[in-house]
Amino acid sequence: MATKVLDFWAPWCGPCQMMKPVMEEIEKELEGKVEVEKINVDENSAEAAKYGVMGIPTFVIIKDGKEVGRKVGFTPKSELLKLING
Repeated sequence: MATKVLDFWAPWCGPCQMMKPVMEEIEKELEGKVEVEKINVDENSAEAAKYGVMGIPTFVIIKDGKEVGRKVGFTPKSELLKLING
């Protein structure tokens, strides 16, 4: 799959919890086109460090193995879709 969204989050993060239903909708809408990988920063700090994640939630868009976009903080669904489809 060419496009991947890395969703960096933590269970204690309020904005991360607010993004959960948004990400679930995006996952359903783009099923088969985009892979969403949820990364709990508490359990996977190495992955967060690898991508230089400083705040959460952070969404990193990967296309063909390269980072093409990034959003930090609560993000409206329309903005995330623009970033993913851009």
